[in-house]
Amino acid sequence: MRVGVLTGGGDCPGLNAVIRAVVRKGVQEYGHEFVGYRAGWRGPLEGRSAPLDIPAVRGILPRGGTIIGSSRTNPLKVENGIRRIKDTLARQEVEALIVIGGEDTLGVAARLSDEHAVPCVGVPKTIDNDLSATDYTFGFDTAVGIATEAIDRLHTTAESHMRVLVVEVMGRHAGWIALHSGLAGGANVILIPEQRFDVDQVCAWVTSRFRASYAPIVVTAEGAMPKDGDLVLKDGTLDAFGHVRLSGVGEWLAKEIEKRTGNEARTTVLGHVQRGGTPSAFDRWLATRFGLHAVDAVHERDFGTMVALRGTDIVRVPIAEATARLKTVDPRLYDEAGVFFG
Repeated sequence: MRVGVLTGGGDCPGLNAVIRAVVRKGVQEYGHEFVGYRAGWRGPLEGRSAPLDIPAVRGILPRGGTIIGSSRTNPLKVENGIRRIKDTLARQEVEALIVIGGEDTLGVAARLSDEHAVPCVGVPKTIDNDLSATDYTFGFDTAVGIATEAIDRLHTTAESHMRVLVVEVMGRHAGWIALHSGLAGGANVILIPEQRFDVDQVCAWVTSRFRASYAPIVVTAEGAMPKDGDLVLKDGTLDAFGHVRLSGVGEWLAKEIEKRTGNEARTTVLGHVQRGGTPSAFDRWLATRFGLHAVDAVHERDFGTMVALRGTDIVRVPIAEATARLKTVDPRLYDEAGVFFG
């Protein structure tokens, strides 16, 4: 079988580990041939591809990013997009696609598989950890580790100047990175999109921390919202999937805290540093297992499915199920963290 592989959406640590596992097992055990489509869905749209063989994937396990590139291209918004993809696959004699991505990339794969007879197998990738059909997505553990290290470092500078430091982390509309890194890093306030926050309450926690002669760290997800307002954004531009570009709540909150408490406040926006660099051991392990099981699904022609982690098992679920709703933070988990606020 000739199989296409693409990575779509935001890059994240572990993508290369998936590609390596797919190619190694697919070639060695099944004798399949692989083609890597460059720049996400733009690859099959424009016929941009390169062969993927065992020499091509040697040494890529610890590398961040993706050797075949990524983009937020949405073929459903491109004129004749579906037809162009099908023509490319037919011309290059590609019989199936392994699609590695998050909600949007896999949403396209679900449509292609269910409505247009394009054989697809999905692999869940996102630092946001917001796909409901899997316990964890690869990339998340690395992002949490990077954010936790940053919070650890910021404690010392906050204490040196006795100022408030607001740390804004990624996650879009799910607070997993904020919750995990905030709890692991000893933050004094954690704000997530699932729970609207009261600025006065945040200021009360900040003041309480200063009374104990310590400088507070506030961790906020980029999608966190105040009770009396909406998303705080630097700009209102949209990506190809219609999502607003988030970021801005950290700077806004720091100004509010300084104005209401009189304490100096600064903001650190971690941004894309959370996506880059070497994947953690857990993400390498998970991404590798996902790749091995994805090529099994292709070989067995179990199309329209996505590999997922359930406990310690890798299972298959319908791609449509995986993208039907976001996995958000359980309020009970957030309540546990509340013990440490203030």
